[in-house]
Amino acid sequence: MAVAVVVGTRPELIKMAPVVFALEKNNAEYVFIHTGQHYDESMSGSFIKDLGLREPDYYLGVGSGTQARQTAEAMLRLEEVFEKEKIDMVLVEGDTNTVLAGALAAAKMGIPVGHVEAGLRSYDRRMPEEYNRRVTDHISHVLFAPTEDAAQNLRDEKVWGEVHVTGNTVIDACEIYAPIAEERSQVVERIPFERFILVTAHRAENVDDPLVLENLVKVLVESPLPVVYPMHPRTKKRLEEHDLYHVLESSPDVLVLPPVGYFDFLALQKKAFLILTDSGGIQEEATAPSIRKRVLVFRENTERPEAVRAGYARVVGTDAEKVLEALGEEVEKPFVPQNPSPFGDGKAGERIVKIALAYISKGPQKYDVCGE
Repeated sequence: MAVAVVVGTRPELIKMAPVVFALEKNNAEYVFIHTGQHYDESMSGSFIKDLGLREPDYYLGVGSGTQARQTAEAMLRLEEVFEKEKIDMVLVEGDTNTVLAGALAAAKMGIPVGHVEAGLRSYDRRMPEEYNRRVTDHISHVLFAPTEDAAQNLRDEKVWGEVHVTGNTVIDACEIYAPIAEERSQVVERIPFERFILVTAHRAENVDDPLVLENLVKVLVESPLPVVYPMHPRTKKRLEEHDLYHVLESSPDVLVLPPVGYFDFLALQKKAFLILTDSGGIQEEATAPSIRKRVLVFRENTERPEAVRAGYARVVGTDAEKVLEALGEEVEKPFVPQNPSPFGDGKAGERIVKIALAYISKGPQKYDVCGE
């Protein structure tokens, strides 16, 4: 049985690492494919080494481009690999263009698709990720939902595939790597602030909107606590285009860092007073037993309502005044976690592999496309 593990971005590498380790533990044959959707070495290449993963069997070098071009290029290159390797199941994770490309290429070739982190919904049509995850869910054969909420979304939409609640592999990853991060990372020594807010923002609907970008800058320079901001290349480019980057550089209470490695980012999360982000994955990581931090979501919605209900996340929108008000409230009343992580117990990777291998073994390993 040959399983293709397809990744293309930093979050996918992190979240698929526990799945890869579980495949190796079960002596399962797998083909490790990196599309190169994140083409900057600091965003992908270093992570492969940090995470203890073997080098990809294929690095496809898709790189940047429009949504359609990037997805199409990844599909073409993945199709060639799937044909060459005689794959029995393709595993994809999340909601990137790589995920959609991998799922579509496999489905059109009659190869079963397993979708890790299935069933998330933001119901926000501005987000390309929402289309990616929805389409992938509806063409997948096995859907690994991280929570019961996600599984119910899938049932409500009457997806064709099998739905399994497994927990989220991001919790597995945090528990695997947090002790390593404490040993190796020295990033905290570079922080001149005793207490700080950790910030990330990179989503297209935020950084490609000049008004939202202006609001973000206002929030950072007027924050009630100093800010540490490991900046995504996309965000830096947009800030420079709108002549806003210098505003952050000149602020004594804003420390802009280049993209940091995974271990450094775990260390920053553990040290931070709270986190302001538009990232979905960070909303999950913050609930891990090794982190347990309050997250303010710099968006109008979240596809992780479980984090909100468990008391870890709060959606604050993108209006500067409202975000600053929320930050002030959080600083006045420090967060004390009351609930365990709603995203699992750190054994999601093992469950996913067990289910995937059982699905393959019961056969048939291939299916007819459209009844042909």
